[in-house]
Amino acid sequence: MHLIWPAEHARPIDDDELERLYTYPDRERWLAVNFVASADGAVEVGGLARPLSTPSDRKVLRLGSDLADVLLIGATTAMVEGFRGVHPDRRTLDRRRRHGLADVPPTAVVSTGRSLPPDAPVITRARVPTTVLTCASVPEPTRRAWQEAGADVVVAGEDTVDLAAAVTALNRRGLRRIYCEGGPHLFGALTAAGLVDELRLTVSPLLTAGPAGRIATGPPTPPTGLRLATALAEDDTLLLRYLTPSR
Repeated sequence: MHLIWPAEHARPIDDDELERLYTYPDRERWLAVNFVASADGAVEVGGLARPLSTPSDRKVLRLGSDLADVLLIGATTAMVEGFRGVHPDRRTLDRRRRHGLADVPPTAVVSTGRSLPPDAPVITRARVPTTVLTCASVPEPTRRAWQEAGADVVVAGEDTVDLAAAVTALNRRGLRRIYCEGGPHLFGALTAAGLVDELRLTVSPLLTAGPAGRIATGPPTPPTGLRLATALAEDDTLLLRYLTPSR
């Protein structure tokens, strides 16, 4: 893998330096969002992001979760991708222990109730209890079913999930390194709320055309300028890290 930006530091890098580049800053809170998109901007192929992924993308995807306190994901994405939480192997355990992290990062799922059944794998097959971030308008029986299935339910907001309040709730649990794996609606809402500190974007060397959407969707928001922190290239894949202006 080659570091190509900043240009003055362009050189090959090894896995140890890659880990250092993707280590979370020592701040009270850091929210990084990870996405892969085709070269022509598609966020999925056949309804899934997985076909866009490359070995290089999987390296940084793994680093994101290995070094996080909590994984944040939208309910629809969790269901479509069959997400079941983190099940660490020896390499992940060694990495997390080196950084003083819990062996298994919990998952926090954002849901308004319609797309997250209580038997969802992200709840029932997780190694540690999953947190469901929801709102008061979700019927009590639905919230109770999540709890009975083993989830920790946090109510943040009335008619929709108040993401700022939800992130604060995670921080109060000591979960300050937040790694978001989508989907696009959640990314759009996090952007609108001004909660994103870092975008980790993999440009996959594919042209797909078709009707696929973009990495962030939702109501229009004022454009946010980004600062390119690092750019890496490996086997035709481009790996970008952007920081928001306050960072």
